[in-house]
Amino acid sequence: MNVELTYQSRIAEYLHVDAEQVSLYWKGRVALYTMLKAMGVGPGDEVVLPAFTCVVVPNAILYLGATPIYVDINPTVLCCSAEQIEQALTPKTKAILIQNMLGLSFEVEEIVSLAKSRGIYTIEDCTHGFGGKHQGVFNGLRSDASFFSSQWNKPFSTGIGGMLVVNNRDLLQPVNPLNSHLIKPSAKDQYILYILIWARTYLLKGFTYWTFLRLYRWLSKKGVVVGSSSASELEGIQMPKDYVKGMSKVQCRAGIKALSNLEQLISQRKNSGILVHDWLTSQGKTTVPAEHLAQHAFLKYPMLVKDRELFLQHAEKEKIPLGDWFISPLHPVLDSLEPWGLEVSNVPNAVYISKHIVNLPLEIPVPRLINFLELYKNEII
Repeated sequence: MNVELTYQSRIAEYLHVDAEQVSLYWKGRVALYTMLKAMGVGPGDEVVLPAFTCVVVPNAILYLGATPIYVDINPTVLCCSAEQIEQALTPKTKAILIQNMLGLSFEVEEIVSLAKSRGIYTIEDCTHGFGGKHQGVFNGLRSDASFFSSQWNKPFSTGIGGMLVVNNRDLLQPVNPLNSHLIKPSAKDQYILYILIWARTYLLKGFTYWTFLRLYRWLSKKGVVVGSSSASELEGIQMPKDYVKGMSKVQCRAGIKALSNLEQLISQRKNSGILVHDWLTSQGKTTVPAEHLAQHAFLKYPMLVKDRELFLQHAEKEKIPLGDWFISPLHPVLDSLEPWGLEVSNVPNAVYISKHIVNLPLEIPVPRLINFLELYKNEII
């Protein structure tokens, strides 16, 4: 059995697309880079994207010599509106990135329509959104293309990993030769990833969560283990060695297994997310607007707190695996964002949210989560 083709077919079957539309990569950012390159993005071109994102997203643009143009977010949905994006368009705009944030897609149809009227490509950043839907359509299927992530804490996990779905079939022709030149993961890559997946499954839970999380982040920063991002990706805009890498058999096997449980997991997250939303509403706290609940896939529930570092300490004390996405407009960079061309004074909403956001895990029992929130509700905005 060819495990790569099986996994590719399972993804296509789940999303109701053809297998030829799906490509597999070592990480989601490689899918984005490949798609941008297939679209002909290069020096002199501009790519519009949200300011509230991960630094690896503008990196993919900069590696091609193009210019990222940042748009501030709507603070209630953590995404950009079509109106905000329209104001950033110029004759140099080659593509627009439409971001799904923590499972929520926003004004996708409006942005795609705007782009088509201007002859601009659209790519959905669905690294948080696999399996969720927006107005009855799977996230990632309305634009020219979309990329997904299956890294730790994503809708389902293969350790690290990414996928590309090409909806505009005219773009399949330039994508295929790029895929044929992907670097193959080494035996060492696969062995280390296998050990990490095992450790994540059996060790990173309960009282060990924070200890192993800190250890993993330190080791990945030092390059000892495979991490979400390498040090070079966080420190500058030079493409790392072996960046354009394909997916391994280890990831494909993990993905096939994870997909079989995805519907149940999404249902659990939605149910838990609505209960958390109702509690926050009852306490007069900031919430996702109620009108978006039905189309929210609830990877995590975003919550604003007065002092994030203190709140994370509370979570560790109470053994709640609280997330800290995004601690910066270009997560996780806390130093100057000048190398990436982002002037923080132009994106006040992204700056404010990145100082106060935490993300609630929706896989743990809701009563336990609500009890934790009750203890520290005065610290929630």
